[in-house]
Amino acid sequence: MAILIPALTTCLPRMTSGEKRTAERLEQKLEDDYLIWYDVPVGPKQAHPDFVLLHPRRGLLVLEVKDWRLDTIKKATRQYWEIMPGGDVKVVINPLAQARHCAIQVVNALERDRQLVQPSGSHAGKLAFPWGYGVVLSNITRRQFEASGLDQAIESHLVVCRDEMFDTVDDEVFQQRLWDMFPHSFGGAMSLPQLDRVRWIMFPEVRVQTQADLFDDLDEDAELPDVMKVMDLQQEQLARSLGDGHRVIHGVAGSGKTMILGYRAEYLAKAQTLHAKPILVLCFNEPLSIKLDTAFRAKGIADRVHAVHFHRWCHRQLTAYGQALPQGKDFFDDMVDAVIRAVDRKQIPSGQYQAILIDEGHDFRPEWLKLITHMVDPATNSLLLLYDDAQSIYQRGRSKQFSFKSVGIQAQGRTTILKINYRNTRQILQTANLIAADLLTPEDRDDDGIPVVKPIGCGREGSAPIVVRLPSLRDEAWRIAELLKEEHDSSGHPWGDMAILCRDHAAMNVCAQALSRMKLPHQVRKNTGDYQPVRDVIRVMTMKVSKGLEFPVVAVPGAGSMPAPGEDEKEEARLFYVAATRATHKLIVTVSGNGQFGEKLMGA
Repeated sequence: MAILIPALTTCLPRMTSGEKRTAERLEQKLEDDYLIWYDVPVGPKQAHPDFVLLHPRRGLLVLEVKDWRLDTIKKATRQYWEIMPGGDVKVVINPLAQARHCAIQVVNALERDRQLVQPSGSHAGKLAFPWGYGVVLSNITRRQFEASGLDQAIESHLVVCRDEMFDTVDDEVFQQRLWDMFPHSFGGAMSLPQLDRVRWIMFPEVRVQTQADLFDDLDEDAELPDVMKVMDLQQEQLARSLGDGHRVIHGVAGSGKTMILGYRAEYLAKAQTLHAKPILVLCFNEPLSIKLDTAFRAKGIADRVHAVHFHRWCHRQLTAYGQALPQGKDFFDDMVDAVIRAVDRKQIPSGQYQAILIDEGHDFRPEWLKLITHMVDPATNSLLLLYDDAQSIYQRGRSKQFSFKSVGIQAQGRTTILKINYRNTRQILQTANLIAADLLTPEDRDDDGIPVVKPIGCGREGSAPIVVRLPSLRDEAWRIAELLKEEHDSSGHPWGDMAILCRDHAAMNVCAQALSRMKLPHQVRKNTGDYQPVRDVIRVMTMKVSKGLEFPVVAVPGAGSMPAPGEDEKEEARLFYVAATRATHKLIVTVSGNGQFGEKLMGA
């Protein structure tokens, strides 16, 4: 069964009857190595073909589907058709010309990539795999097509007619109709990297983030990168298939949850009507909210999508609606309570946002989630929650002691679980699991049917993490500074690719002193506003605030002093797990002291 993107259940509300029948036949009659996109913007010109088919051996096919009946068509030429769908004559482009125009746009974009074209010979520079285009006439039989003379306007082999896509038609006969649309058959099978490159060029929104941007665009005339990373097919299908209502994505670290959130936010922003309510993206950690806001600003959608961390949002609500800010040592908790009370008293209005998207939902308390559900406009009822229990580091003794239903999140049957970690190498994940393996043991399902999820795999192989025992924390900091400088000089990693993630501020100060003495550019994040994602500097921050971020090179000092005195071992293990899984390529762990984690790491 072919893979249809978005999922058919999501497409149905906007499909014509002919498009629905075509989608069903393509899904049913093509094998599972076929990829099919329905009504998805394609290429740099963002054309909207009805269907795009991609197969590693067959190539690329663009299909236009028309539901016209024979008596609707008044005149048909190779350039244009006159149709009368509702009593008035309408002149439209020949549907085959429409499909051809879209296919050529895509092919021209693909031919810019030297890895997708024939390197030599008479066809040098031309696409290295077949491509074609055609039309589906869902309400006209083959006999009607030929008897009416429509075959003079569209070549017969470039059309699939109504009676050729009945459920009873043999699969191979149906497939042959499609492959007759290819003018030539040549070349070998596309490799997996080539398939990824095709998707990267055709669908810019599925490009995986670079270090600088969460949603990386490329100017049409810019040089194409050597390595093109895209969402995997499950991620893309999920991102494109998220419908209205409440949705929960429960995924392991590195499974692409934030990337899917970014796609969804951009999609909603582009679909907004004039004067629509804004879209709210909430995070627990300030650095992640800053990174998201930076990405939305680069996309030109920050006026429609507001990314902010939860407590800052609460502060803004109180000040915007003239409510007094609390005083005292429990400022943040009291501030949230003040917002809840003001909403209950209708001093702060509910339903302020067209949609709300929550990252790091595992760190949100039940009462916070209940408050947020009141902020969604009932007319849209659009809420997306991203969740990973293994990364919950802000609530002691954390296990989800509430159901989503109890806080107003109606996501039964609309929860997706992502189990593959794409961020980390196998070696990095193994090191993280030395400490946190007990956290990733599936437990009994809760009221929402969601267990703690253990990664079933990782994206790639890599070098073994560097684990070094040293006499003191000061020695650890100095050695980390040396290793980061070596990484910068030998591997060419920018300083902005690197981060030092510490257990507490005291360790941050020691590391910052070592970096200063070696004159390495760095930025210490201690207070709100200290994080600036666009600067090319080594980031020094606590393990807690690193959550949601990622860096090619990560150093974790102080592991030998964990768990800290008086701290719960499981909570400390969560901290280490979060810190270690921020690394995408290289992990450095230094150990001094006699803590349990250090002994586990050195004994591995």
